[in-house]
Amino acid sequence: MSLLSIQAPSAVVMIRPHRFHPNPETAADNAFQCTATPGDAPASDAIAEAARDEVTEAAQRLRDAGVQVHLFDDFGERSTPDSVFPNNWFSTHPGGHVALYPMYSGNRRRERRTDVIEMLKSEYRVQDVIDFSGLEYDDVFLEGTGAMVLDHVARVAYTARSRRADPVALERFCTHFNFEPMCFDTAGSDGQPIYHTNVMMSVATEFVLIGLDMIRDAARREEVHRRLAQTGRIVIALENAQIEHFAGNAIELSGREGRVLALSQRAVDCLSVGQRRVIERSAQLLPLDVATIEMAGGSVRCMLAGVHLAKRN
Repeated sequence: MSLLSIQAPSAVVMIRPHRFHPNPETAADNAFQCTATPGDAPASDAIAEAARDEVTEAAQRLRDAGVQVHLFDDFGERSTPDSVFPNNWFSTHPGGHVALYPMYSGNRRRERRTDVIEMLKSEYRVQDVIDFSGLEYDDVFLEGTGAMVLDHVARVAYTARSRRADPVALERFCTHFNFEPMCFDTAGSDGQPIYHTNVMMSVATEFVLIGLDMIRDAARREEVHRRLAQTGRIVIALENAQIEHFAGNAIELSGREGRVLALSQRAVDCLSVGQRRVIERSAQLLPLDVATIEMAGGSVRCMLAGVHLAKRN
């Protein structure tokens, strides 16, 4: 197995929250999210402490696997309950490109941090930073690699339509970064659109995890399946119940001894024996215990912003 993969970065950015709690501003369209603890300070403190510890442990497990982790702390001064999910506000791309994104919820817009971008510039070869965040003033949103699942090899941006994935912003991103947009309508168990594509889909080097049954239109479902299969990847179809346990919210990374698939313990536990075998032919499963963070409606993929940039040294 090659240690290098365009699809699987060898470094990530993580944010360790100190005042984590499920974000009330995002609950309306995120069926994966639990209700925030109502005014119970001891319970809220316990949740925040558990989330902080989960990020610390996850970062160490990734480092133990040979993934470089750039870990930043968020002490909560700016009221950013979802800061643990940095992949929504920025992404990085081969050739030295960084994108900043327009965020749907007001308090999520405060998550953008200059120190993260300055670190990328100092440690990696960054040529330009493309800032789409001004689209927020026009109520146009595209929440990064939550809204889009990117195939960096075939240059396809798979996107589930939602309030967090505006077609205008998607077209601008794809034109600038040379991706083909492939949009589709989805419905979860509650009949509502999936809020972020990356909870139902993950593209790895040799396989894809996807909740095909959540794509509403049968013809479009077949088109997406065919497009994925054309890349030579094995398509692993996930059941709706597996999606609800975050089995689709995974990210393949390049570690010291080969590729790993980072996902939550809950996600690993719901995979079938056959699905695990297919994955493990290409990547080692790396389960992370993030049960508290999953209360906010996202899991491991949301927590990791991949670094697809060349090191300066």
